[in-house]
Amino acid sequence: MAWKESRVGDHRDGGGFGREKASRCSSPWLRLLGRWKGGWFFFCRKVGRTMTSEGRHVEADEALQEARERFIALWGQMGSSWGIPRTMAQVHALLYAVGEPLNTDEVMEHLGISRGSASTTLRQLLDWGVVWRVHRRGDRKEYFQAEQDVWKMFRLIIAERKKKEIDPLLEALEACRGLTDLPPQRRIDSGAAAKQGHNERLDRLIEFVRIVDSISQRFISPSGKGLVLAAKLLYRAS
Repeated sequence: MAWKESRVGDHRDGGGFGREKASRCSSPWLRLLGRWKGGWFFFCRKVGRTMTSEGRHVEADEALQEARERFIALWGQMGSSWGIPRTMAQVHALLYAVGEPLNTDEVMEHLGISRGSASTTLRQLLDWGVVWRVHRRGDRKEYFQAEQDVWKMFRLIIAERKKKEIDPLLEALEACRGLTDLPPQRRIDSGAAAKQGHNERLDRLIEFVRIVDSISQRFISPSGKGLVLAAKLLYRAS
């Protein structure tokens, strides 16, 4: 029994020594495994955050693209209502919404229009003054940028509308009025009376158009004070 107890005791001692030795030998590996698992955890966490950030970035890009497309469509509809070609309004809306220079190829790609249509429209916008050319060093392509000052932009648009609508109308009305000028007469017959009534009606209309022309001239002055002042007064009055 003593021998068995001794063997049991030796076995226990050996077992204890084995466990202690195994613990000492495996401890670095366990620590390395723990570090690897911890590093993998932080790596996965970082990648997850990056993927989440990229997902949000993609969603933001999609939302921005949709907002720009809606603005371009809306501006095109408004342009048609004002008598401005839809494509011209859409190209201007694109350049304004992007806020940075684009070349002809980029305008074509964004709006799906032909090169001829893009070139013609850009020339029209240049004539209006709401878009100007931008040259980049080392790039042979011409870039175009839209005016970002809203007050200046609308002054330029009003000036162009005045030149194409109000000025020709006033000139035509004055020419029409000149056809029925009456010579000085002591006695006015029925024909002269009819002409006089016609002239009075035209004179009232011409006076109104001249007032509108004068107001428009104040609006499109280089300083733009007339437009800003009128807008503020109307806003306060409402």
